[in-house]
Amino acid sequence: MAAKQTVRVLIADDHVLVRDGFAMILSTQPDLQVVGEAADGDEAIRAARELRPDVVLMDIRMPNVDGIEATAAICRDTRAKVLVLTTFDLDEYVYDALRAGASGFLLKDMRRSELVDAIRVVAAGEALLAPTVTRRLIADVVGRARPAPAASQPGSRLTLLTARETEALRQIARGLSNAEIARELYVTEHTVKTHVSSLLSKLGLRDRVQAVVLAYESGLVQPGENPPPAHS
Repeated sequence: MAAKQTVRVLIADDHVLVRDGFAMILSTQPDLQVVGEAADGDEAIRAARELRPDVVLMDIRMPNVDGIEATAAICRDTRAKVLVLTTFDLDEYVYDALRAGASGFLLKDMRRSELVDAIRVVAAGEALLAPTVTRRLIADVVGRARPAPAASQPGSRLTLLTARETEALRQIARGLSNAEIARELYVTEHTVKTHVSSLLSKLGLRDRVQAVVLAYESGLVQPGENPPPAHS
């Protein structure tokens, strides 16, 4: 059996105690390795370019260059996935972070297990969108963005998608996992993965987070739209 690949992590936060705490938690995981730390956005950008981490834990409020600007630079210049750290009183920044290329975000009062799991999820190429609180937060924040052309209007990027791909995008935007989408559409999980891969490629999107933003901006999903009822 092949050995599990180590996920290289860069921690960016202006509080040394926070960085030390995260580093201590991650040091207990055999598949996670902290390769560097940064005290502000400028340091984070330089470290990401030099160290080539797989995942960057990014605080939003930092001196000099903030986390949003740093996220945009890192996503533009490297292959690292950015996981933004936030609190409920920073909701207004979440949309900007997602637009900058972040693959998801965590609340700073998360449990240790949630931090570890989130890093693994993002490193694997998934977006951190599943928790109910995250769904509500994205719907609320993206709903306050400037309106974009409706999905049905000529020139909309969504016209590139097949009907099944469009429906898969709708379910992604509602916060469903591949397994949940498969149940919702009565197809196999493998088929869903194929649809998701295809729609991301057609739309030129980095990951599922950008797909969510586009779905709300295009009007495919309305802010505050309720998730489907749980399956029995």
